Amino acid sequence: MNSKSITLLVACFALLCMSTQCRKENPPTGWENFNYPEVVFTNKAEGTEGWRIYERIIPNPEVFIQEHALRVAQTLYFSDKDPNIPDIQKIIYDFENKDGISAKAGDPPTIHIFYSSRWVEQIYNRDGEEATLYETRGVLYHELVHGYQAQPRGCGVYADGPKYEFWIFTEGLADAVRFHHGFFPESDRRPGGSWRDGYRRTGYFLQWLTTKDPDFLRKFNKTGVDFDVWSFDAAMQYIFGADVTTDKLWEEYQDFLIALQPSN
Repeated sequence: MNSKSITLLVACFALLCMSTQCRKENPPTGWENFNYPEVVFTNKAEGTEGWRIYERIIPNPEVFIQEHALRVAQTLYFSDKDPNIPDIQKIIYDFENKDGISAKAGDPPTIHIFYSSRWVEQIYNRDGEEATLYETRGVLYHELVHGYQAQPRGCGVYADGPKYEFWIFTEGLADAVRFHHGFFPESDRRPGGSWRDGYRRTGYFLQWLTTKDPDFLRKFNKTGVDFDVWSFDAAMQYIFGADVTTDKLWEEYQDFLIALQPSN
């Protein structure tokens, strides 16, 4: 992308960030009463190249984060009247000069998110400014999902890791929402693996299920609230019918991916 295109892209985002008042006066239908969390943004990477890049591409991080919080809530819930939407009143967001990418901690009413200036600089040096904005938005979607998604019961806890379906649900849904909004490339989807792998592998699969039901992500998230003992099979059967299993849907998804592969 040339410098003129990059300047235009950044300017568009600046206009988006300046539109706070308009946004709150004219919210999307069904979301007029969404509780935009207060965002406390702290730059702990002053003087780094990563901060100079971030400041340039995200001129108003507080509004930028609020906008994405709304989009995540819209993707996981049907309206702002849903009593199950977590009451996130404050997001403490730290931009830090340390290794890693990003992480969410804490529970409503206050959650914490960290984002690495070193990661921003690495992406910028490798792929340029447009890719850095793309990655920053994608990472933010993922972390905000962790704040707004349901917490399924009876299927382990996050610390138990990939062995338990709680972890698979948590990381898979976060990447499903990220992909749903266009912040993973479709070309990354390839056959193989298991729906139990979590992160992108599970996320791409869950997002593909919106081709069967456009409201799948909302319904899937809601099962995490409704079921006393949650499982992938129970959720899939609730949404698609009693004769369905996750393994069968995964096989169908694999056939879909294989059909997309270029022939030699």
